[in-house]
Amino acid sequence: MLKLNSFDEFKSIFRTGKKWIRCAEAINNIPNIQENVYYSIGDSLAYMITESKAEDKFCGHRRYMDIFYYLEGGEEIEIAPKSELELVEKYSDETDREFFTGNGKKLDMKQGEMIIVEINEAVKCSGNAKKVIIRVTVEDNYFLNK
Repeated sequence: MLKLNSFDEFKSIFRTGKKWIRCAEAINNIPNIQENVYYSIGDSLAYMITESKAEDKFCGHRRYMDIFYYLEGGEEIEIAPKSELELVEKYSDETDREFFTGNGKKLDMKQGEMIIVEINEAVKCSGNAKKVIIRVTVEDNYFLNK
């Protein structure tokens, strides 16, 4: 997990690498997209603007990491290593999701901030925020099953 104070901080840290450049491209394209519709850049990144929803379980991924960029409002999120949580819904290869219960580190996220959730972690959101969700592959810029 990496919490960033702004998009400018993100750009200063992640200046190179195709997936990071594509993340910046997605954020720069925000004014041109509709809410609740996934868009993609290549086959390694998908993103959308959405209202955050309160979740009762932690959600983790294996093929994609989540990046949240807060546009309006804020929310408390809870993040924990998957190894410290209890698995309650087995991993689905179709959705790239698995669900957990337990406790994690609580963070208050505010407008303009970003957080990167790695694939060894799971996250639970409280809602009340408008954010961009970026799902970026951890595979080498392509899908192995193609």
